[in-house]
Amino acid sequence: MTNSIWRDVRFWRIALQLVAVFLAAVVVVILWGNLQRNLRQLGIPFGFDFLKQQASFDIGETLISYKPTDTYSYALWVGLINSLRVAIAGIFLTTIVGISAGIARLSDNWLVRNIAMVYVEVFRNTPLLLQLLFWYFAVFLSFPKTENKISLWGFIGISQNGLELPWFNLSPEFSTLLLGLTFYTGAFIAEIVRGGIQSVPKGQWEAARSLGLKPGLVMRLVVFPQALRVIIPPLTSQYLNLTKNTSLAIAIGYPDIYFVASTTFNQTGKAVEVILLIMFTYLTLSLTISVVMNLFNRSVQIKER
Repeated sequence: MTNSIWRDVRFWRIALQLVAVFLAAVVVVILWGNLQRNLRQLGIPFGFDFLKQQASFDIGETLISYKPTDTYSYALWVGLINSLRVAIAGIFLTTIVGISAGIARLSDNWLVRNIAMVYVEVFRNTPLLLQLLFWYFAVFLSFPKTENKISLWGFIGISQNGLELPWFNLSPEFSTLLLGLTFYTGAFIAEIVRGGIQSVPKGQWEAARSLGLKPGLVMRLVVFPQALRVIIPPLTSQYLNLTKNTSLAIAIGYPDIYFVASTTFNQTGKAVEVILLIMFTYLTLSLTISVVMNLFNRSVQIKER
């Protein structure tokens, strides 16, 4: 009986997993003890009571009402909403740009195919931070002032104050971050889409054409749905990257959650607590995107009979 347990593969698998969990717990306990000891030596008590204190700083751009007399927790909430605003709009726009560029990369038209190739190579091979600085300083700040704004089609105004649309205005900081993230991430998505389309067997193209379908319908009804099962897993990674890259907003002065958190720990000295809050926030956002995309991925998989 004893010998049979030592030779059981399932026993060793479970035992190794328990050992790994135990070692991970030991590392966490050691790091936590080291953190508390260092904070005591610096005379900084650990705690989140500072979140109830008055923030005493202004936030330049908010979707909800905010005053400097509000608490730090409310200021962080305002920053989170600003981050979500960029991330959601960015995911929507970069999907359109990426799919369009990916299909254009396979176009029979020489000019369209090469324009798409230049776009992909330029945007995915230059650092995102440099692109954001380019959009901000070389594009938006070079536009005329508000009184001399550029009018497009009579209802879009472009000036140093950003984009003016009939229903709302977009600040230059928000516009810069949104455009930078959209075109940078779209370049990677374009290659993912191109690879996904090329993974569909040629026989599927030929069968669709033999039914008399036009090229647009072949792509929309036959090829692209099959390519989705290859596209979605790496596409999820790009959505996660876009969401995390919103933290670069601090480089151009857009008040996202990282920007607000930086001001918070500069004023309170609670760097550890604030960093933990930021990590928890981005972890929650990333896990939410992963769950949604995994559910979508499961829904588009081919069901074998």
